[in-house]
Amino acid sequence: QVQLVESGGGLVQAGASLRLSCAASGRTFSLYGMGWFRQAPGLEREFVAAISRSGGSTYYADSVKGRFTISRDNVKNMVYLQMNSLKAEDTAVYYCAASGLPPPVYSDYKYDYWGQGTQVTVSS
Repeated sequence: QVQLVESGGGLVQAGASLRLSCAASGRTFSLYGMGWFRQAPGLEREFVAAISRSGGSTYYADSVKGRFTISRDNVKNMVYLQMNSLKAEDTAVYYCAASGLPPPVYSDYKYDYWGQGTQVTVSS
């Protein structure tokens, strides 16, 4: 069992940066690949980024490639999403998720555990 709690969301202007954090409970954190998803109002949840169990491999949606960076700290049981050059279209609720499958895992239904989400709003 893994419990996930996101933090770090907020309201920023276009061009600004935010770093989202995801705190994971449980001693098996390093056994899971981790991902970030987002869901904007009226839209389906979409893949943003994923990272392998060791942190050695990362994967990104084309829409965020070059602007967002996913990382993890297996000692602290943390996952991060550094978001730079934010755009209005990045506005969404961002979710952290854990998957027992080998990466890359792009489909949300293949993730086993989810956080409650954190709101990111980017004003233009």
